[in-house]
Amino acid sequence: MIVALVVICEIGFWVLLAAGLAVRYLLKMPRTGAALLLCEPLLEVVLLVATAIDLKNGADPSWKHGLAAVYIGYTVGHGHRTIKWLDGHAAHRFGGAPPPHKPPRHGMARAGHEARIWLGTLVAAGVATALLQIAIWYVGDAGQTESLRSWMYAAWRTAGIHGLIALSYAIWPKKAAAKEPESEPVRAER
Repeated sequence: MIVALVVICEIGFWVLLAAGLAVRYLLKMPRTGAALLLCEPLLEVVLLVATAIDLKNGADPSWKHGLAAVYIGYTVGHGHRTIKWLDGHAAHRFGGAPPPHKPPRHGMARAGHEARIWLGTLVAAGVATALLQIAIWYVGDAGQTESLRSWMYAAWRTAGIHGLIALSYAIWPKKAAAKEPESEPVRAER
């Protein structure tokens, strides 16, 4: 049930996002579209409540509950950025707004961009860890909660790997390609 609910929440995320952007820009109803976009966090609340109820009803903690916690953490850490990015593209494509800014491609500006994305991963790992720890305390039996602990380690391993990748942009910044000097037009001699 929990895995199906995670899948439903993911599908619901994209359906609500598409509906919110369509209402906002195609139907020219920005407030209604914004209201639909603000319903996105309700999906995570539904998943959180369903997971808690499942554990309360005596389900053994398993990888499914860990997956739900990591999904909620990811949505908290990266959901806003994803929505903002897609909103910028929809505003440009359908609302006449200027094109959204592209992330920097070179140097320390790119390293800063990657670091900000990594902070979202840290938030995701922190939220997932908090939810998993609460579930572990709730269940109380250390023997039954090993799968939840393994999800904690996985979340922090992922954050560590992502951090190393982000750090690599600062240590070895990509250099902009050297622009070729513009040649002057050749003049015909008379």
